Amino acid sequence: MTEIIKTYRQSVDAARFIGKKYSHADFEGSSIFEKWGEWFRAGWFDQLEKLGDVGEGQIGLIRTYDGVHEYYIGYFMPEGTAAPEGFIHVDFPAGELGVCWVRGKDGEVYGQEGRCLEKLAESGITVSGGWSFERYNCPRFTTPDEKGHIILDVCFFL
Repeated sequence: MTEIIKTYRQSVDAARFIGKKYSHADFEGSSIFEKWGEWFRAGWFDQLEKLGDVGEGQIGLIRTYDGVHEYYIGYFMPEGTAAPEGFIHVDFPAGELGVCWVRGKDGEVYGQEGRCLEKLAESGITVSGGWSFERYNCPRFTTPDEKGHIILDVCFFL
């Protein structure tokens, strides 16, 4: 069973997201997990890590607007970082995030955005934008605790 163990506001500097963009059509016959596997097999994370500071971990960036759902995989990097050929970039101004830490077993921590929005609202944090992301922070996400639980950061731009 998953639980939201922490909610807070986080101030962030302006940043450039560098990665690859996927639409609903990109997932026909495959899953998000398969796209992540493709990233590891192709060495795309390694390629981006060579550019420098990759922030707090790998990112699954989500944009929802007018019934459209887009999913991006990559890293937040310092503003102005040049995106290598084959990658896109999205610039974000300095601002604030609403952050939830979702603890549970791998496979159970995903898809908790609705619960996170409720918890943030209970904490007095109002989400207004169409951008959110999953942050796979090391070691919270990569090193299970004694019960086999990991922590996924679910973040919303305020």
